[in-house]
Amino acid sequence: MNYEIVHTNTFTYETQVDQSLNTIRLKPLTDEVQRLLMYRAEITPASLTQEYTDLWGNQVETFFIPEKHNLLEVKTTSVVSIQRGSFIYEIQYSKRMQDIFHSQQFRQHYLSFLNETDYTLLLPEQLSEVNRGLGEMDNPVQYALRVMRYVYETFTYCGEVTSVNTLARQAFELKKGVCQDLAHVMIGILRACRIPARYVSGYLYVGEDSALKGDAATHAWVEVMVPGIGWVGLDPTNNVEALDNHIRVGTGRDYADVSPLQGVYRGGSSTLDVGVSVTLLEHPGE
Repeated sequence: MNYEIVHTNTFTYETQVDQSLNTIRLKPLTDEVQRLLMYRAEITPASLTQEYTDLWGNQVETFFIPEKHNLLEVKTTSVVSIQRGSFIYEIQYSKRMQDIFHSQQFRQHYLSFLNETDYTLLLPEQLSEVNRGLGEMDNPVQYALRVMRYVYETFTYCGEVTSVNTLARQAFELKKGVCQDLAHVMIGILRACRIPARYVSGYLYVGEDSALKGDAATHAWVEVMVPGIGWVGLDPTNNVEALDNHIRVGTGRDYADVSPLQGVYRGGSSTLDVGVSVTLLEHPGE
């Protein structure tokens, strides 16, 4: 599947901004199942970017605007090819996989995705509530699927009660949130059971008349490390495996590691308008 993604972030400042220094993580990843065919970043006021790869393997661009400005627009256009088939439901959890999962080497290698962060930490009483609903974890693959369904069925997708600063324990109390919140809650549950889990930021193609949620802006889901196999994507917002309609931009411990745009500036408050369009390309050369 080939997609074109156009993502526009427009900051309008209350008063004129003197200077701004910005960081963006909007360039889709290239790996064994996803290939970036084209990427372009257009910045107004015009500015050149410097690019580097962060600790988690994400592509990061920074830019500085020295002159006064009332508006900042960052528009990125990407073309991505994805070839990914259904996978996790076919996994047979073997004795060898079980040995890997319980090994000290496995735990040490994925320690960054086993330790809770402030975004993902759930309270003991919240985890007890989850345990009453899901039972004990004996097979991490099947348990991850149960957690995904639990979050999907227990939480209401709602964009009016949380913000980018909402923590998993707060969203858990509300039983509401957007894809970011549901991903953080799912990660918190999995890590509490010593299952390595990471946060994924990207885009979702829903097509026509789809029941999938999360295409209005950037989307978020979870990847689980399956012992001896690799990372597998699960989308608790939609209770589906992340397949070839999930376009990955960045991965990390939580949202803070993959925030699409961060910046500091000298001036008053600002408002942000975000527009995202994901288009299926019928032919690779479109």
